[in-house]
Amino acid sequence: MTFTDYLLDGILIALVLLQIRGRRISVHTLLPPIGIVAFAAVDYLHGVPTTGNNLVLVVAGALTGLALGIGCGLATAVFRNSAGAAIAKAGPVAAVQWLAGVSARLAFSEYGSHGGQAAIVRFSAAHHITSAEAWVACLVFMALAEVLSRTAVIAIKFAALGGERPTATRQTRPQRAIMDFRGRWS
Repeated sequence: MTFTDYLLDGILIALVLLQIRGRRISVHTLLPPIGIVAFAAVDYLHGVPTTGNNLVLVVAGALTGLALGIGCGLATAVFRNSAGAAIAKAGPVAAVQWLAGVSARLAFSEYGSHGGQAAIVRFSAAHHITSAEAWVACLVFMALAEVLSRTAVIAIKFAALGGERPTATRQTRPQRAIMDFRGRWS
């Protein structure tokens, strides 16, 4: 694994750990995880082999990521704070599911890079996985599905709140003074 691999995994972990405390959410805060996995997909994914059980492996990885991402999104509370700002707060279940996905990919990569290659080759042969590229595609699609499904669930919750709206903290004192009781400018 390269420094970039560790950096990307570290950023993905940090993004959820930041949400344990509660983090302001907006359209712009939903985009970085998608950008990270899109970068990884472009960098690592050079095709999806479909011979043997390669496609089964890739679909299994994607479904695992989908389940983890949906679970993580459902276990993340999205609410408005007293100032009206939308906040995403990941609960312990969300953090565990997110860390499980990132850690599983990281552990598999480390295992394959440090002595586990023979075992992976034996497993692949026994299960008719005919390409190392299938393992790469499995892990990439797992990450894509996890991030996209988590982001989609949180975006749906965010949209149900009414999306972004100005908060009282963004307004100056004179602006508040000239707003009527319905929150419109007079």
